[in-house]
Amino acid sequence: MKIALSTLAGAAMALGLIAGPAMAEDQGIVVYNAQHESLAKEWAKGFTKETGIKVTLRNGGDSDFSNQIVAEGAASSADVFLTENSPAMALVEAAGLFAPVDADTLAQVPQEYQPSTGKWVGVAARSTVFVYNKAKLKEDQLPKSLLDLADPSWKGRWAASPSGADFQAIVSALLQLKGETATADWLKAMKDNFTAYKGNSTVMKAVNAGEIDGGVIYHYYWFGDQAKTGENSKNVGLHYFKNQDPGAFVSVSGGGVLASSKHQKEAQAFLKWVTGKGGQDVLKTGTSYEYAVGKDAQSNPKLVPLADLQAPKIDPATLNSKKVIDLMTQAGLL
Repeated sequence: MKIALSTLAGAAMALGLIAGPAMAEDQGIVVYNAQHESLAKEWAKGFTKETGIKVTLRNGGDSDFSNQIVAEGAASSADVFLTENSPAMALVEAAGLFAPVDADTLAQVPQEYQPSTGKWVGVAARSTVFVYNKAKLKEDQLPKSLLDLADPSWKGRWAASPSGADFQAIVSALLQLKGETATADWLKAMKDNFTAYKGNSTVMKAVNAGEIDGGVIYHYYWFGDQAKTGENSKNVGLHYFKNQDPGAFVSVSGGGVLASSKHQKEAQAFLKWVTGKGGQDVLKTGTSYEYAVGKDAQSNPKLVPLADLQAPKIDPATLNSKKVIDLMTQAGLL
């Protein structure tokens, strides 16, 4: 007995067996992920378990993905973009490529951890810290401000990873807080004073080994190493600048839905889950040691509470990665 192909197709559609292009390829929603791979996997796993919606992660870096999304424009295959730092989100937002975040999702995150525009939302956060070798520096010898590292007395005594998106986000905060002239002057002094390493973990290892007195990184590298063997942090102390200093900057990790996504409902649902109890609990119990940013969400109890960091208030939407790269290039740091 012959059955027309059109009849079979109609039956399949009625049963929901034929989906959109990405779903047909069994990708579910596609996430360009510049967050930690392990953290994003936990988020994807939890979301899929609860909703049945598959998540395909494509992993890369903040700057690489943000520039890729801008280049792809409306042709991007991404449904969601996740980052470690805010400047990459601001770059995509400036290109007009984000859909507004659902109001229910924005309501789950305090305003200080989301941009004023509502085009994307904070999903986690990390604090700037000064790591130091406890045998080389005592507490009364630590810099009181990030700006102090420009002083000639710090020449050859501190390190950073200028090529990384993490450090560039810190410079973005400095630019927003102190202006272009002060930032350019600080970067020039940094060039004279600091030692370059590739990667925050490498900076911490160098401090631990006594190669350098101190360095500027994010907090979670120390906590992550301590939770394992502690071999790369046993000689390292953490110094929080506090007092709304540029060095007390808390970088907001972002999540946004691409306006070009053909799966808006599913993409928005993913963002809502990540910023809700399920996603934020992963930050409390997991191994990323990043801060939870959802309302009433609890971070890992080993971390210094966000409220105690006395971070400067910065609208994440105002952080300018392009200007920072220009200034760092002019200073000979890139």
